[in-house]
Amino acid sequence: MSRYSFWKMPNRRFATGEVVMGRWPGSVLYYEVQITSYNDLTHLYTVQYKDGTELELRESDIRSVSSFKPRKSNSSSSSPSRRSGSRSRSRSPGRSAKGKRRSSSQSRESRDEKKKTVRETNLTLLKLNENNTRRYNGEPDSTERNDTSYKILQQKVESELEIGHVLDQYTLHPRRQKKKEEIFLEERVFETAKTTEKVSTETKELEFGGRIGAFCMIFFLPAIIFYLLLMCKQEDPSVMNFPPLPGFNSLWETRVFGVFLLWFFLQALFSLLPVGKVVEGMPLLNGRRLQYRINGFYAFVLTAAAVGNSLYFEIELHYLYDHFLQFAVSAAIFSVLLSIYLYARSLKAPKEELSPGGNSGNFVYDFFIGRELNPRIGNFDLKYFCEMRPGLIGWVVINLAMLLAEMKVQDRNVPSLSMILVNSFQLLYVVDALWNEEAILTTMDITHDGFGFMLAFGDLVWIPFVYSLQAFYLVNHPSEISWPIASAIIILNIFGYYIFRGANSQKNAFRRNPNDPKLAHLKCIPTAAGKSLLVTGWWGLVRHPNYLGDIMMALAWSLPCGFNHILPYFYVIYFTCLLIHREARDEHQCKKKYGLAWERYCQRVPYRIFPYIY
Repeated sequence: MSRYSFWKMPNRRFATGEVVMGRWPGSVLYYEVQITSYNDLTHLYTVQYKDGTELELRESDIRSVSSFKPRKSNSSSSSPSRRSGSRSRSRSPGRSAKGKRRSSSQSRESRDEKKKTVRETNLTLLKLNENNTRRYNGEPDSTERNDTSYKILQQKVESELEIGHVLDQYTLHPRRQKKKEEIFLEERVFETAKTTEKVSTETKELEFGGRIGAFCMIFFLPAIIFYLLLMCKQEDPSVMNFPPLPGFNSLWETRVFGVFLLWFFLQALFSLLPVGKVVEGMPLLNGRRLQYRINGFYAFVLTAAAVGNSLYFEIELHYLYDHFLQFAVSAAIFSVLLSIYLYARSLKAPKEELSPGGNSGNFVYDFFIGRELNPRIGNFDLKYFCEMRPGLIGWVVINLAMLLAEMKVQDRNVPSLSMILVNSFQLLYVVDALWNEEAILTTMDITHDGFGFMLAFGDLVWIPFVYSLQAFYLVNHPSEISWPIASAIIILNIFGYYIFRGANSQKNAFRRNPNDPKLAHLKCIPTAAGKSLLVTGWWGLVRHPNYLGDIMMALAWSLPCGFNHILPYFYVIYFTCLLIHREARDEHQCKKKYGLAWERYCQRVPYRIFPYIY
């Protein structure tokens, strides 16, 4: 299960056609631009630079031309006699007034010409060197704010002071006023930031069918899981062959719930161990960056050691298969209780800590989406932990239990080739996710979606019990495949993984060091948000190459189950629909965030997920 701030400006300050100073994206330099239009929905100005470049800018990135001119001081340091009407302080007795006026006019023309040259030269350099702006992969994975932290505000101050220094070289204004102007300018910029850059976290656009859709999903998702698990137990798992409803004893056992709690808190303990590096997440609405300890792979190794130790002492993992439905019920109940706790604590959370997507004011919708963006108990981040640990690692443990159950149920000495392929493919996927755990900090789940029922149920129930469906299916429905077919499936999975990992690695490399010389060959489109959209490499093939690789791997996981029933293909069908929906969400957010730059990007990269198809 896997990106946004909504800026609310007080009033429109600049009119269409007005000439102002606009900040060039990704830099601290301002250039003369003309406002061509204004979008009331996104609160973005479309401006045109002198070289014809059109970009969308926020109001906070626009200044009036007069703000870059030094202000005259109200006080004077000259003596009263120098200010007397009997003597002019603008010229010496030996100079004529006519000559002075000519000199002043020439100086003013020279100064204007120099300022114009400075602006035009810098703008041309920025345009030609398109790789000096920050690159980005086109996904709205973060709520990074480019002008809220102290560092960025300081850059704005330095920008205006720098231009002030350039103008000061060509002005007759007394230099002793420069210090006062710098102090005033710094105060003005920070005051502007406080008054014009307030963020509204109130949700205005509802997703997933709105309130009615969220209400239905709360009941629909658990029903799907129980239907799938009951179907896998039947001899004939046809879609229309509905299984009988199980009794209460088949759904609940206190001991099973206790085992699930033990598993959850064991993974929580592993996540708190002081091993692994500590990294910073994306900037929050208040400018802060939360810290995360990256030790998921270490937790996986410790879990593997614990499971291996259990097998050595002959603790049967077959118990997990025998009570599989009860474990699913226990996980579902726990996710509901956790969701209630999360909603209750979000009522006391500050507004800047709420999710931009789960604060609609409607209980059902906010309970489903999640109100609080990063709920924490001390330094323990609940959403980040649930996203990667209990469900993802539990998925691998379930697969291993199903492999052992297949050997016992079918009286095999070794697992089937189909079961080995499914376990191997999905083990690679989980290990890759844990090894690259840091990459999840920029995904939509972490940066945009709040932590509510949707993610709690998805992380703790849907991932471990639906993603392991192929292995669960093979226990009672053996599928024998030949080595040539197995080889073709292996090639498909490897190719899908190659695309998936290559695209994600390229994306993460840009974010870590966009100026890496190894990436200089890639072309990009600059945006008004200070980032750039890649139009070459993996991200020039389709807009979401990682989704393409994901779908190819999902198909490879299902093919070993054969074609007798559609049930083991539920995952690839569901996952394809999920990623298409996710892509639609990305498309909507990117269009709103990047405006004209996104339209140009879509023209360069017309296909969304599948080349020449979609």
